[in-house]
Amino acid sequence: MTRRDEVHRYWFPAKRYGWGWGLPITWQGWLVLAGYAGLALALVRWVSPREHPWMFVAGMTVLSLAFGVVCWWTGEPPRWRWGDDKR
Repeated sequence: MTRRDEVHRYWFPAKRYGWGWGLPITWQGWLVLAGYAGLALALVRWVSPREHPWMFVAGMTVLSLAFGVVCWWTGEPPRWRWGDDKR
């Protein structure tokens, strides 16, 4: 497997600076990101943050943890980056 093939198997590339992932590079990653955003918007609509703040925070926590797990499984291995990696 070449380096190019290795990079393209990830849905989410590592950020150039800091720790974590950047925007998706595959349609699957974009689908996951759109699903996360859609579910977050639906949560705002179904659970009023003003009337039920703890339920809203719990829902967003669950959604964000699920999104983080998908990024962890399908993204480039995370590590701290200082921007000096050549791509």
